[in-house]
Amino acid sequence: MRRLSKFLVGVDQGSIILFSDYQHGGAMWTGSGPRELRQLVSFSERYATPPAVQVTISMWDMDKKSNQRADISADMVTEEGFAVVFRTWDDTRVARVRADWLAIGELPSDDDWDIR
Repeated sequence: MRRLSKFLVGVDQGSIILFSDYQHGGAMWTGSGPRELRQLVSFSERYATPPAVQVTISMWDMDKKSNQRADISADMVTEEGFAVVFRTWDDTRVARVRADWLAIGELPSDDDWDIR
């Protein structure tokens, strides 16, 4: 469990289209084997410490001729943002994916001391 030590807690959220590979013959649609896409996301405000981030698939468009294999996660979480990571493998063909994300964490306060 993560304990927040401050009284200022920020909740930020968003939705992004990760790719539409069917439109231009991209690797997620035409490729096979392990494939990965990373997209950077910036928070609307800086957090005091790296927040907890949850990423979900809110829309997917996949070919029905093969198994639907997908993995989505947040990586490289900092006070300013993170990377959404989408992976698929084998013969799965992914036309497009939209991801929603939610970040919850401590916000800086005017009363904080920055001694640097």
